[in-house]
Amino acid sequence: MATPGYPLPAPVIAVRIRALGTLDPTGAILVAAGESGVLGFATLHATPVLRRPTAVGRVTGIAVLPEAQGAGAGRLLVAAAEQFFAAMALERIEITSGPTHLTAHAFYRHLGYDDQAVRFVKPLGPRPSAG
Repeated sequence: MATPGYPLPAPVIAVRIRALGTLDPTGAILVAAGESGVLGFATLHATPVLRRPTAVGRVTGIAVLPEAQGAGAGRLLVAAAEQFFAAMALERIEITSGPTHLTAHAFYRHLGYDDQAVRFVKPLGPRPSAG
C-alpha cells in the first residue's frame, strides 16, 4: 500500500493518527479521496503562542500521492485547512515543510504563502553513536 509522502507501514500510521487525536484535541486530519481511494492527507493543529492574540493554525504534515499530484488534491487540502482554522477564528496559518521539498515550497508560494522564520531542531534523549 502506498503511503503519500510518509514511507511507513499502515499500522504505524494508524497508531500515530490515534496519538495525534489523543495529544491534540484541537487538531484534525483531513483526507483527500477519489475514486481509487485516499489521494492525500493533511494534519492540522492549533498552537497557542504568547506573541499573538490567537493560536496559530499549523499544517504539520501534508502529502499527496505522486500519481495524484497536479490534479487539485493538495490545493483542496490547503483550502480546507484554511477554512478549518478560519472557523476557529485564528488569524494566522503556517505550513511546515522540510528544506528539501522544493516543489512543495513553490506550491505553497503559488497559494499565497510567504517564506518566514527558520526552525531549529534538537533531538531529545541519547544521540546515536557516530561509529
